[in-house]
Amino acid sequence: QLQMTQEELIKKQDEMAKKEAALNELQASLGKMQGSLKEREEKVRDLQRMLDQKDSLANALRSIVSKALSGFEGNGLTITKKDGNVYVSMDEKLLFASGSTVVDKRGEDALKQLAQVLESNKEINVRIEGHTDNVPISGGPIKDNWDLSVLRATSVTRILTKYGATIDPVRLIPSGRGPYLPVEPNTSAESKRKNRRIEVVLIPKLGDLMDAVQDK
Repeated sequence: QLQMTQEELIKKQDEMAKKEAALNELQASLGKMQGSLKEREEKVRDLQRMLDQKDSLANALRSIVSKALSGFEGNGLTITKKDGNVYVSMDEKLLFASGSTVVDKRGEDALKQLAQVLESNKEINVRIEGHTDNVPISGGPIKDNWDLSVLRATSVTRILTKYGATIDPVRLIPSGRGPYLPVEPNTSAESKRKNRRIEVVLIPKLGDLMDAVQDK
């Protein structure tokens, strides 16, 4: 009976040792999880700080652009901030004659002022988007609205590099959206007029932010 009691005691001791080992393993795992959670929280704080910096940069950039283009804002040109980027939207009437891809004098003056801002603020990329209404183009060398939007975006890009001699062309991205991203449905002459535009999108560089996201 004493031998049986000793065997049961040894068995319980073995079970307790196993449970203690499992508890130690669980505590170690919990410690790792807490460390990982702390790292993630720090990463989120870093990302939020970078996003706040990007937003502050966009606010400052909008103020600079608005000051440079004060003579044009409200006269076929609007400046807005969205998603951390600054949008300079120019109506067709400010830049082009109907169906034309040649920038007129007043539009060139506005782009000259914008080019000077881009030269002074090298830490931004620039997307030049051409937009049209949905009225089909018939005849002439321009095939369709998509073609027109691309050619107009390219014309604006050339003007920006003409007056911004030190602007790195790598920063500039001309693109054509055609009628596929309207600001209003093409249901009236006024809405179609609003849709015929060039949007110059100023995009603060996101190198640090993208590196942080990829390292998550």
